[in-house]
Amino acid sequence: MQTFNAAQRMAESIMARTPKLYEGKGYEGKWSYDYGVVLKGFELLWKQTGDRRYLEYIRDNMDHFIQEDGNIRGYRPEEYNIDHINNGKLLFTLYRETGEEKYKQAAGLLRSQLASHPRTSEGAFWHKEIYPYQIWLDGLYMGSPFYLEYLLTFEDGAGLDDVTKQFKLCELHTKDEATGLLYHAWDEKKAQPWCDPATGLSPNFWGRSLGWFVMALADSLELLPASHPDYPELKRILSDTLRALRSYQDPGSGVWYQVVNEGGRKGNYLEASASSMITYAIAKGLRLGVLAPQEWQDCLDRAYRGLLEEFVLETKEGWLNLNKNCQVAGLGGADRRDGTYAYYISEPIITNDQKGLGAFLQACGEYEARVPAAAATGEQP
Repeated sequence: MQTFNAAQRMAESIMARTPKLYEGKGYEGKWSYDYGVVLKGFELLWKQTGDRRYLEYIRDNMDHFIQEDGNIRGYRPEEYNIDHINNGKLLFTLYRETGEEKYKQAAGLLRSQLASHPRTSEGAFWHKEIYPYQIWLDGLYMGSPFYLEYLLTFEDGAGLDDVTKQFKLCELHTKDEATGLLYHAWDEKKAQPWCDPATGLSPNFWGRSLGWFVMALADSLELLPASHPDYPELKRILSDTLRALRSYQDPGSGVWYQVVNEGGRKGNYLEASASSMITYAIAKGLRLGVLAPQEWQDCLDRAYRGLLEEFVLETKEGWLNLNKNCQVAGLGGADRRDGTYAYYISEPIITNDQKGLGAFLQACGEYEARVPAAAATGEQP
């Protein structure tokens, strides 16, 4: 069979198609969290290969936003939007590699948002100021790994409990005991039109929100000292959530549905970004030793093959496309998104969404480094 390294092939495709992520369709130079998902994939490949083109791609894209005085173009802290923290994860590598103070200062600016970010009564970050008293699974990925790395890098590791608390509170309030899956969001005030007035929970299990959550756990477990009292609890939450997701892994394709527990229901579809995120979390959990190979390797092998077979197509230019990405999904807001099954399947399905591309890079990067021969076990799509 022909050698095929999906992560590096996809990275080459992204660099060729979109040298400037912020000029992609619909972005118009906004400080969008999507870039950080893609650039974390490039960071992983740079660490694995030492190819400085990957590091330069990160730097070129981040330098559009990071000003010499450490301010961030287009970033408004007063919005208290947890999504706006995500790109900051790249600042640590840039600061370490270049020594340029602007990266440290920009990270400090994002950290200052978290210092005053509004919270629930128990101390969980609101998803956004415009979404008050709400925990969304997405927010754990956007904020927690950055917060954790900042504390470890610049604050001598003080206050790590505040990071681990975010995961514990999220699981406490969003977990469904019957399935083990986590609902997309929870409203502490039980007042939002999309929530159950008795529980405050949104009504469905959205694949990408669960993907964000398990990615966040895997990334945080890599950073969190194993001696921390909450390390075993975060390890348990990751294992339990992945086991619940494994129950809904599509037997035929090895990947996951947009609405996770409704496989086969009319309108539902196998979705690339969620499937990539879950695959990444399993592969990274194995690398970190928090998941056991005898339990997880087969599931991971099927998921990786499924990503390539279900979602990847090669273009006439030799680039890779990633198909079947949900463009966006949320709850409430001006368009009154109601969280129903009909809502989640109604959002546009697109090719080469940055969230999907970034998750795919990270999933394949982890898998192909773990099983080098498997970088080539599937035939080139």
